[in-house]
Amino acid sequence: MDKLKIGYALTGSFCTFKDSFETARRLVETGHILTPIMSFNAFNISSRFGTAEENRRIIEEICKNGIISDIEAAEPIGPKKMFDVIIVAPCTSNTLAKLALGVNDTPVTMAVKSHLRNGGPVLIAVSTNDALSASAKNIGALENTKNYYFIPYRQDDPKKKPMSMVADFSLTEAALEAAMEHRQLTPVVTAPKAFRG
Repeated sequence: MDKLKIGYALTGSFCTFKDSFETARRLVETGHILTPIMSFNAFNISSRFGTAEENRRIIEEICKNGIISDIEAAEPIGPKKMFDVIIVAPCTSNTLAKLALGVNDTPVTMAVKSHLRNGGPVLIAVSTNDALSASAKNIGALENTKNYYFIPYRQDDPKKKPMSMVADFSLTEAALEAAMEHRQLTPVVTAPKAFRG
């Protein structure tokens, strides 16, 4: 796969930030150029998974680029053709809903809107506790929308969180290669870890 200019967007599913950081690191190590983009929540909120300052520092150190953290800085992404692809990893239910409805009120949603004007691919890493309930319709809408692709996802805890699904970050590179060819990596839904042979 050619070396890509990637807009690497994070939204506020803090429990998957560690996986997202590791994925960003792998992409950089293989020669891709990443520019971090963070939603307001991802940029500003501290949680038990790390402080906002720590998270900002980690992603900037990995990407070796400053964070796009406001709507004004995200708007020129499309006109300037800044990226070959945008990866939203993780993508919360809130952001899924906004993307499905065309709402653009965070740096991430504006980045995606601006990027889509050029027909570029957007790769989504779902991370939400209601993927099989309230968010199912938004996932379905985006799966049926041109230029949106998904990193395959699975139930992360079928017994304790039966409606929750999370992207399999280990499949990011394969999903990215498929998205750059304008195809969806399949199967889209994979078996939970506990049920894998």
